[in-house]
Amino acid sequence: MTRSPRALTGQRPIPVTAGIGLRPAHYDRVMRERPAVAWFEVHAENHMTAGHLATSLQDIAADYPLSLHAVGLSLGSTSCADDSHLSRFRALVNMLRPVLVSDHLSWSAVDGVHLPDLLPLPYSEEALGVIVRNIHTVQDRLRRRLYVENPSRYMPVPNSTMSEGEFLSEVVLRTGCGILLDVNNLYVTAVNMGASPLATLDDFLFRISPADIAEIHLAGHTSVPLRSGGSLLVDHHGGDVCAEVWAIFEAAIAHLGPVATVVEWDTHLPSFDALQAQAASVQSVLSLARKARHVGVG
Repeated sequence: MTRSPRALTGQRPIPVTAGIGLRPAHYDRVMRERPAVAWFEVHAENHMTAGHLATSLQDIAADYPLSLHAVGLSLGSTSCADDSHLSRFRALVNMLRPVLVSDHLSWSAVDGVHLPDLLPLPYSEEALGVIVRNIHTVQDRLRRRLYVENPSRYMPVPNSTMSEGEFLSEVVLRTGCGILLDVNNLYVTAVNMGASPLATLDDFLFRISPADIAEIHLAGHTSVPLRSGGSLLVDHHGGDVCAEVWAIFEAAIAHLGPVATVVEWDTHLPSFDALQAQAASVQSVLSLARKARHVGVG
């Protein structure tokens, strides 16, 4: 039976517009200038100990809606969520009161040891039971809905019996969680698996209700040559969004309508002005979709 998480409302809703992924290098400028940005997404693990960064982010949160994006809950681990980590995460959520809280459909910890990567899990009934249990644990502790992001995958995972769309639709059904759709991850995974990105997107959108998709990620990736020949796409968040990913994003927005969207950068971080320009490009896609829907209704 599905249990509905008890919602904890943030300061204000995230506008259905383009946001900016805010990294510590740009905190001082944001605090000094208070630029015209609709909302920011920030990484949780940068702020889970008391210090300058947490204090600065609390100041920023007073003026901007936040989406808090985590990488350390390890929702796919067979052991329950690490209690100490979850307690610190809950304290951060309570302090910042973000509108959205998210993490990944992956695992990164075993027996108390945290690994520096987001590792894939099989899309099987057994793994489904694990992820459902852990999402319930997190939502019960946070007293709010968690959003789960589709990860990049670099090779087939043995014992998978469902598509990613099938698996995530069951996760939503059994936990009441929401979805953060990473379009770049979807593209990277499809190409690495030899599948059609558009067909993968169609399956995803066919199985998951638009009402459950609250945020979209865009990002850059790179191609890495393999010793055995060929190449592998690697999600690195360190470059521009390629034309193919933009096309998948536009197809997703045509189906979903406007969705709050951010371009992720974690390496080779550009200037804040460059991030604002990218947000403007995203906003043009969202505005065209909104206009098209309005004309269609009219």
